[in-house]
Amino acid sequence: MRLLVVEDEPNIASYVRRGLEESGHAVDSASGGGEALEWAATVDYDLIILDIMLPEIDGLEVCRRLRQRGCRSPILLLTARQSVDDRVTGLDAGADDYLVKPFALEELLARVRALGRRTGDGSRDPVWRLADLTLDTRTRQVERAGRAIDLTAKEFAVLECLVRHAGSVVTRAQIAERVWDYDSYRTSNVVDVYIRSLRRKLDDPSEVKLIHTVRGVGYRLSEGTVDEAP
Repeated sequence: MRLLVVEDEPNIASYVRRGLEESGHAVDSASGGGEALEWAATVDYDLIILDIMLPEIDGLEVCRRLRQRGCRSPILLLTARQSVDDRVTGLDAGADDYLVKPFALEELLARVRALGRRTGDGSRDPVWRLADLTLDTRTRQVERAGRAIDLTAKEFAVLECLVRHAGSVVTRAQIAERVWDYDSYRTSNVVDVYIRSLRRKLDDPSEVKLIHTVRGVGYRLSEGTVDEAP
C-alpha cells in the first residue's frame, strides 16, 4: 500500500516510516498539517497515519478538511491524548481508527492491516489467483503450482501490484509509486531489478511465463507466452 505518515517528531516519524517500509509499504512523510494537505491533494493514498498535535494546522482540522474534500482514504490518528472524549472527537472529525502514544510498532502494523482489509479490496477474497499462481494478501504467502515461493517484503509488494492489475499494463512509475518513494525510483532501475528477481523465483522454474515486458512502458501479468520486448 502507499501510505502518508504525518508526524512532526522526527524520531517517531523515522521509527514509523522504517517499520512500514520494512513491511513492504511505500511511505511519504509530512511534518505539518499544511504539507499533509498538499500531499493528499496530489496522491490517492491507501492510508493516512496522522498525528493530532501538529504545527500550522492540527491533525483534527486536517482530518476534517480531507473529509470535506471528499478524501476517502482511511485515517489512523496518533496522539498522546487518552480520554474517551478525545477519541470521540477524533472519530467524529472523520478518522477511522485511533492509536494512543506510546505504541508498539507491531500494534501499528496490525491496525494498518486491519484498515486495509476494511476498505477497497478488503471486502474481497484475500487470495488472488492467476493460472497456477496464488497470492494471499492476508498471510503474505505465494505459491506457484503448489510450490511455496519465499519473497522479500518488497518483492511481495511488486508482485501484489501486478496481480491486482492482472491482464493490464502497469508502468514502472505506477509500480514505483506503490512500493517506493518516487524520488528513489527516478534515480535507479530498482523496478527492473525486482522484476528480474520475481521472474527468477516465479517464472524460471515454470514452462508458462506470467510476467511480461511491454516495450517502453512497463510490465503485465498474464498467461500469455511471449514478451513484447526482449
